[in-house]
Amino acid sequence: MKTLKTLLILLFFAKGLLGQSAVEADKAQLKRLIEQSFDEIWSELNAQHIEKYYTPDFLLLEHGEVWNNDTIANYLNAARLRTPQLTRVNTIEIIDIKVEQERAWVAYHNYATFSAEGKVTRKAHWLESATAVRLAGGWKLDMLHSTRVNLEKN
Repeated sequence: MKTLKTLLILLFFAKGLLGQSAVEADKAQLKRLIEQSFDEIWSELNAQHIEKYYTPDFLLLEHGEVWNNDTIANYLNAARLRTPQLTRVNTIEIIDIKVEQERAWVAYHNYATFSAEGKVTRKAHWLESATAVRLAGGWKLDMLHSTRVNLEKN
């Protein structure tokens, strides 16, 4: 009986540790999802990556405007035609990530430095939140809310 009790206690703690480990793995995947989506969509201005990171019904609430995947693709395609072509480097600072089964949300600071011909032309900072869903192929973003932050406050 004592052995059974010990075994049950060990199983209880092992299950808790495995659950924690799965949540930490999800959090790491979600952090990469945010970082890679900004790098591959917004820095590369590549509309073909939209479906890799965003659900078909994805919405971006961008400083008072509502954008969908078509709006984003149109913006990216127009941005590719601008000269000089800007280089965008993103820095994502995660505030918090919550995972609940097949849904998650992420709060983070998004910093971008824009350069042309090797010279910084602009810096930007947004306070953002995103929601994600776990699909058969992994996590995808289904909503992103972005608010510009005045750089003087930094």
